[in-house]
Amino acid sequence: MLLCSFFAVYSCSDESKDATETLTNEESTDYKRNKDSLLKSEMKKKYDIFPLIKYKQEYIDNSETLKRIKVEFQKDDSVPLKNKVFLTLNRKEMRFMRVKDTVVVPDTIINDLRAYSIFPQYYHGARELPKLILVSNKYQCYAAYEYGVQVRFAAANTGKEKTQTYPGRYALVWRDKLRRSSLDSNWILPFTWNFHRYAGNAFHQFEMPGYAASHSCIRQFMSDAKWLFEWGESVKVDTSGKQIWLSGTPVIIIDAFDFSRPKTGPWVALESNKDIILDVPENPMDVEEALIPISQIPESIQGWIPQRKRYLYAEDSLRARGIIAEDVRITPSVDFNKRRREKAAKKAAEKLKKELANQPDSTKTDIKIIKKNLEVLEGNPVKNIEKSENEKKRADSTEYR
Repeated sequence: MLLCSFFAVYSCSDESKDATETLTNEESTDYKRNKDSLLKSEMKKKYDIFPLIKYKQEYIDNSETLKRIKVEFQKDDSVPLKNKVFLTLNRKEMRFMRVKDTVVVPDTIINDLRAYSIFPQYYHGARELPKLILVSNKYQCYAAYEYGVQVRFAAANTGKEKTQTYPGRYALVWRDKLRRSSLDSNWILPFTWNFHRYAGNAFHQFEMPGYAASHSCIRQFMSDAKWLFEWGESVKVDTSGKQIWLSGTPVIIIDAFDFSRPKTGPWVALESNKDIILDVPENPMDVEEALIPISQIPESIQGWIPQRKRYLYAEDSLRARGIIAEDVRITPSVDFNKRRREKAAKKAAEKLKKELANQPDSTKTDIKIIKKNLEVLEGNPVKNIEKSENEKKRADSTEYR
């Protein structure tokens, strides 16, 4: 009886202990979750330092209005960022402002472009990443982060509908201070940062018309391109010297451009810098690697690229997701340098053929004379030589039947 009582008490004690441990684990999980949520809230407040800046939309109704706006927002040393703020808000260079455009005009100029950012100033999901770049095709801009804190906001012009900059995860690979495109040497691309080794996607300085207009690259203003060139980190290599895929600064493209309004976008309708803060992935490193159609890869390397199947089914997947419209035929990657070489070779061949055809009759006569002289010297006419050679060939072929 005493033994039974002992075992009963011991058993109850064990169950109580297990229940206490389970409760402690649940409480611990809740505590961590609450602590994380509290940290996120505190950090958001800490970095939400910019005041409300109101915007107005101004319609450029005539050339006089356009001239006034250009004068008002020209470069001014007394207000260093006035011109850059205006260009960034409108995502375009001043030379692309036109009559009948609508432009965004801020009521306050702050000497920090992050004040006009539509990305969160603090990104909790990136708090453990030394560096990260978020890109919005929809809003034609990007933000750079260090351990979750936004350090740069910039305008961007991404890929046009037939050569999109597809959403997904990429990473910086290599850089070049003054790049000539491998597909078209006429394209000079200052401060290039490649972010897809095979498709050739890259950040670089180029003209900024204010909408998605590139061949899948991400265009920037010169000052932003210079900054990113110095700030980004390139691909890492293993002990054998082989590049580690997606090991450079992560680049996350979070959305797609609205091609139903091809030469403008929703940034023009914003009424203040607090109107919208974009939703960002909870964990940027969980974002799917970007899908890129095989046609966007240069023909010369299509046969051997790693994970080739992903490129083969990419277009169908992107169409199913609505990123490529049903009626749009995407433009294949074109090697314009190769096309020019082939065109030049064809032109040279046609020129030579024409020159030979236009040779004077005397030249033709000389050739006939030389042929006849050879016949006499050899003691056997050339036509007879050709005849004997043909007979030999027929004999040889008969032998092997």
